[in-house]
Order: sequence, then C-alpha cells, then structure tokens
Amino acid sequence: MIQIDTFEGARAIVQNFRIRILAVAALSLFALVFSGCGAGTSGTTNGPGGDPNATAATVNGKAITMEEVDRGVKQQAQGQDGKFSPLELANARLTVLNTLVQQEVMFQKAEKEGVVPTDDEITTELNRQKVESRMSVEEFNKQLTQAGLDEKSVRDNLKKSLAIKKLVDKVTGKVEQPNDKEIEDFYKGNPEVFVKKRGVRLAAIVVDPNNSGQGDTTTNEAEAGVKVKEVLGKLQMPGSDFAALAREYSEDPQSKGRGGDLGNITEDELKQSYPQLATGFMNPDFTVGRITTVVPLEGKYYIFKLQERIDKDENLTLESPDVRPQINEMLVNTRKQLLAASYQAIALNEARVDNLLAKRIVEFPNELSGARPASTGTPVPAATTPAATTPANVTAPANGNVKADKPADKPAPAANANKPK
Repeated sequence: MIQIDTFEGARAIVQNFRIRILAVAALSLFALVFSGCGAGTSGTTNGPGGDPNATAATVNGKAITMEEVDRGVKQQAQGQDGKFSPLELANARLTVLNTLVQQEVMFQKAEKEGVVPTDDEITTELNRQKVESRMSVEEFNKQLTQAGLDEKSVRDNLKKSLAIKKLVDKVTGKVEQPNDKEIEDFYKGNPEVFVKKRGVRLAAIVVDPNNSGQGDTTTNEAEAGVKVKEVLGKLQMPGSDFAALAREYSEDPQSKGRGGDLGNITEDELKQSYPQLATGFMNPDFTVGRITTVVPLEGKYYIFKLQERIDKDENLTLESPDVRPQINEMLVNTRKQLLAASYQAIALNEARVDNLLAKRIVEFPNELSGARPASTGTPVPAATTPAATTPANVTAPANGNVKADKPADKPAPAANANKPK
C-alpha cells in the first residue's frame, strides 16, 4: 500500500475524514438511486426486524423504518445482500441504522437552526445531478422505478443531505484563519513533511465498470467500454483539455473534483506497488504531458497523464509555491473537523434515540444463524466493504503508451497519494 508521508497526503486524509464526519450519512442522490437499492427485496427480510414496515428506531419520536434500513444495506452490499447469513445481515442492518440515526439527528438540528434548503435549491441541485449523470429523462425515470423510488423520495433524501451540509458550514464557519506564527511553527515542527521526493505527478480519468455508486454512470463492462472509447476519442481531438474531460467523465470523486489531479507519487511508492509502472513513467522517453492508453487497475480503467517528473528530492520552504496555503488549509480543516465532531457528539447525546432493532436482536439472539443461503457457493464480502479485485501490472513500451500486462497481487496507486507541488 502506498504510504502517505507528505503534507498534501496528510491534508487529503484530514479532508476525507472531515467529510465522513461532517456529511454524516448524507448519502448522495445517485448512490441511493442508481446503485439498485430498492426496498423490500429478497434477502433482506430474514432475522429480527424483517418486516419492512416495522420501526427500526426512533429519533426524538421520528421513526426510521426497516424499509429505509434495508435500502441502505442493499446499497452498501452492492446488491449482494441476498447472500448474507442472518448474522451478517443483522450486523449490516445495525451499521446502516446507526448511520441513519446520525443523519436524522443532524437533520433535526438543521431544522432547528433554520438551514433547511428551499424547494428551489433542491430542484437546482437535482437538475445539476441529473445533468452530471448524463442520463436521458427516460433512463433516469427507469432507474427510479427499478430502485423502488419516486422523485419525491429522491427530493427528500437530497433535502436532508443539503440541510446537513448547510448545518456543518454554519457550525464550522466560526473557525478563524491561523496567523503567520502558527503557520511557521507548523512548518518548523514538521520538516519531514515538506520534502518533494523523486517521482511523478499524475492526473487520471477513471472509469469504474462496477456499480459502486458515488456518481458512477457505468455499471458493467460493456458500458465502461463505450465510455472509455468516447473519452479516448475526445482526448485525440486537437485542443482537448484533459482536466475538463476528467471533471466531466471521471468516476472517481477525487480525480473528478480536482480535474484528474492525483498529486505527487514517489518513485519508491510506485516501485513498491507497480515496478513496471514506475519504469514507464520515470523513463525520460515518456515525455511530460503524454497521455497513456487504458490501464486496468483494481477493477477500474485509468487513463493517465504525466503532469510532472521530479528527478531528485527537493526540500520545500515556506516560500515554495502552495506551502503556506496548504498549511493554512490543513490547520483550518483540522479545527473544523474537531468542531464538527464535537457538535455531532453533543447532538447525539441530547437526542432521544430508541434503537428497536438492537433491542430485538438482544431479545432474539438465537435467531441469528451464521449459515448463508444454500444457493451461494462463493464467499460474500463484508456488508460495508466492497469485494477486493486483483489489479494488473503495467508496462511502458517504446512508443510511450502504457498498457496492461499480467495480473499481480499488489495494490494500485492510491488516489489520495497527493504531495506538495
């Protein structure tokens, strides 16, 4: 696994952790709608709490139904919930229910703070996500029907996610910018962080053939193949903009949001995970600015662009580009993360939560068999963890294109392996 040992990587980790806490259970529209998370499906009614109309928990008197819980389980399990044993299903349900409870607590706080979005704001965001999905109206409505949802339920989900975001922004808005002394002290106290090591800075457009939510528009190999061909065709057009195409087509949230930028990855990190990838990108014949062909990694398809090659280690100073702004951003985000986590902890402590599902499990523990349905003969992934895939090594031929080689049991370059520029 690529280790994150530079400032930019640490900043990315803080930001990702902050998102998990701040957007607690604010599930995105298309993760809910287009990952096949319909309610009342087979495989989600065995064990305690099997009635979809039953109340799983209440938050200050507001009910969360088993239907909502099982919808989340199906989304988390990527449609594999029918293979769960009663014991695995109960664990998955409790995990999802805890998330829904946190979401409801934060949404009720948002209501009290008067930061619930207007109908117009919901419509604007819904339209934006429809456009971003690149689906036709007919395809969109078909996906809703298959998921057992309608536009009202989609709007309700979106209302909660936008409200929680507004609440978080309001709560963390009181965090002030650090002064120059604090920035300088941070720099002096973390000299090992500010080293730009020999390696490369990459950008990527990622196409994911798996139905993993997070804004994916391809859900199988055939759709992924069509999309990859479309992207490659546009990249070959004169004046094509890799960053703009990454924002439009990439199905990896980080690369999409950063115009494809994956940050700096050291040569040692590349050698550890993909020695042939390191050989290709570190080869002077592979010129900066060159774009690869399709590279399969971890079950996804990457199109890389070499943005920079760093030939030797460089110690960064406070006057190096982006160092001061990055320290400032990290300190602010760390404070916001702590503030938001504390706010959420207080909100959960104050809420009247009655977890009826947990009570039923305690009352009927012997109903929870560990046996999976007889029809499945393959291992089932953990309820909240997608199944691992085997990536591929890559080589760089003389013409500079990177192509797939034989599979290897090594992890792909981490998308958040960002370094100071």
